[in-house]
Amino acid sequence: MRTAALGAVLVLLLGPLAVIASAGPASAADGPSVKLSRSQAGAGGSVTVSGSGWRPKALLMMLICGQSVPSRGVIGGTNSCANADGRAVTTDAEGAFTKKLPVAEPPKPCPCVVHVATVTGAEAQADAIFMVAGHSVEPLPKEASGARLSVLTDTRLDGSSGLLTWFGSPPARTLVFTVGNVGTAPVKNPVFQVGTSHGVFAPQWEEQEWRGTVEPGRKARIKLPFELSAGAHGDYTVSLKYGGKVLAEQPWGVGRPWGVTVFWILLCVVVPAAVFRVGMALVDRVRPPHRPRRTSRTPRRPRPPCRGSPRTAIRAPRRTVSSPHRTRTVRRHRRERDIREDATESGTGHRTQSGRGRSRADARRCGHPAGRGRRTGAGRRGVVQDGVHPARDLGAARRAGHHEGGDHRARGGEGG
Repeated sequence: MRTAALGAVLVLLLGPLAVIASAGPASAADGPSVKLSRSQAGAGGSVTVSGSGWRPKALLMMLICGQSVPSRGVIGGTNSCANADGRAVTTDAEGAFTKKLPVAEPPKPCPCVVHVATVTGAEAQADAIFMVAGHSVEPLPKEASGARLSVLTDTRLDGSSGLLTWFGSPPARTLVFTVGNVGTAPVKNPVFQVGTSHGVFAPQWEEQEWRGTVEPGRKARIKLPFELSAGAHGDYTVSLKYGGKVLAEQPWGVGRPWGVTVFWILLCVVVPAAVFRVGMALVDRVRPPHRPRRTSRTPRRPRPPCRGSPRTAIRAPRRTVSSPHRTRTVRRHRRERDIREDATESGTGHRTQSGRGRSRADARRCGHPAGRGRRTGAGRRGVVQDGVHPARDLGAARRAGHHEGGDHRARGGEGG
């Protein structure tokens, strides 16, 4: 009897201690929390926000949001918050922080909260009730009872980038996921919010309505198309929100539009080259014509025209000389022609050395081969040169030579 009474006393004494010991770990496992230095302040003031239980070295964003309560969260998303007056803070090694937040009126009426959420990494958020003095207060919208949607499968992005995207066109994808109605009432034409964020910036939400009805206990496959801005590239995060709560997030790496870079490189090369060509063409048109320089040298005495040049002589068809007698006749005709030409140039009937030199120099100048007689075919039989036919003028040449020889002999006799 005494033993039973002693056991009962020990239970009464140690029971509260066991409850306190069990409550300690539970409170530590509740997650991140936020505390405010005061619960009310007017616009233009400030409030000190402190938190604990966050991930170490995490980047957080603090905002004052309207139409919100901790039990329902921020109903309108960040569109209900004073984003321009928000502040960023980084937790310490123990996951705690302390920072002053300026008080500003949110775009939605109160009830208001100080909303703290992670910017990068695993999603975590916490709210603390706060009253903005002088700001309007309205009741919260009614919450739909008995209808709840939950994402059953992982989200994925369908679609690919085309040639236009490579040149800066807005990249577009389709967010595909499966939801199930875990409530007791059907969900008709649910409105989802698709948000895209780049780096540490807050997501930009866009509302999209899905046409259809999800019965209780049923599931539906939903596809929501969306697109980014033109020229967007880098690492993006696609978020899905319904009923003020983020249901899923999907990373998306957008490639750089290299076609735009290639276009600008070609533009920087082609345009200067085209301008240079146009400028050179204009210079050629404007520049005066070229005039030859005047020299003080005395102009050369014009040379006498070439007689019997091979360029102007009329060539007769070649004839094969078959007999020796005809060959000697042709040679004699050539010698007589040379004598006649030299006599004409020197003005006497004798072939002097200077006259021969001049005839040969003229032959070289006019294109005749050097040597005795110009072997151009001008003295051949049947060729007319300078209006004189060699065969017909043979007798005249002999008579001229005979008379010239007689005159010389006569003058010699007189001299003797």
